[in-house]
Amino acid sequence: MKIINAKVYTEDGVFVEKEVATDGERIAEESTDEVVIDGTGCYLIPGLTDVHFHGCMGHDFCDGTLESMEAMAVYEASCGVTTIVPATMTLGKDTLLKICRTAASYPNQKGAILCGIDMEGPFVSLAKKGAQNGAYIHKPDVEMFRELNEASGGLVKILAIAPEEPGAIECIRELKEEVVLSVAHTTADYEKAREAFLAGATHVTHLYNAMSGLSHREPGVVGAAADAKDVEVELICDGIHIHPVTVRQTFKMFGDERIILISDSMEATGMEDGVYALGGQKVIKKGPLATLPDGTIAGSATNLMDCMRTAVLKMGIPLESAVRCAAVNPAKSVGIYGQYGSITPGKTANLVLLEEKDLRIRQVILKGELL
Repeated sequence: MKIINAKVYTEDGVFVEKEVATDGERIAEESTDEVVIDGTGCYLIPGLTDVHFHGCMGHDFCDGTLESMEAMAVYEASCGVTTIVPATMTLGKDTLLKICRTAASYPNQKGAILCGIDMEGPFVSLAKKGAQNGAYIHKPDVEMFRELNEASGGLVKILAIAPEEPGAIECIRELKEEVVLSVAHTTADYEKAREAFLAGATHVTHLYNAMSGLSHREPGVVGAAADAKDVEVELICDGIHIHPVTVRQTFKMFGDERIILISDSMEATGMEDGVYALGGQKVIKKGPLATLPDGTIAGSATNLMDCMRTAVLKMGIPLESAVRCAAVNPAKSVGIYGQYGSITPGKTANLVLLEEKDLRIRQVILKGELL
């Protein structure tokens, strides 16, 4: 396959008009078949990677079934999200073990490629649990994590942890070579968050949400993450979780090299308004807003491509930066950039053609095949 006349996103983070070829499932220097796609009027970008989402199309990763995982993967691929790291919730150990074992057996035959698990809970703070179920919160536990990760076949890529909880700092030190430690659902102040980063945490889950805010006297997790130059932060750009001004200021503070766009989407994504569930709790979807009955925001109802589009068209983030934060940075953060996340010969041919005028999807190419 050859894609011609498109503006191609390069590893240098700029768009250049050039031809891109695929050979089988891989991006190649030249193509061995005669299929030609005219990308006139389009950008060609790498398929996106969502490292933090819970569900879509009426399915949740925590359903713990192969059917739900495949349905989610098919929907995500249709949206140009071609590699996925779905997230668990704060649930009981036996339930988490079932989810992990099912993920380990997932065959990856259809849709987006499941590349890992984001374990969001149960090592979080009750005071900042958000939409997590407080009944299942557990103190940070190295052996519990290792048992869950072993059940998953080593798929856990990100582990959320509230650093102020007893044993959390010791847990971070012990596990820092085994998994990406992410400060999350936390009451930590600047000093405690900084201690976590010095101990080995390198990630922050949905920055600003489920943590204290950034203020002039209490910089909190946000300030500590900004000071720690090797820490990456997740950002939900659905137009609900974070004000556009705050998104723009965050890009100025962290730079596009340290921001990872996520959707944090739940099972109502792609569905009509109504009542759904997240972590066993009732969630009400009205338009793009998903909340618990008490009004607490419960994830998003927006896929990552729509979040990236919103960041560009409604928040003033340059497309080059948004693509970096939705395709390149997330792939790097979970260790899959050697195979995904850029349009580079030898990598898997996961590509998306976007209309220049409004960033609508014209074509998704998954593993070298037109979707």
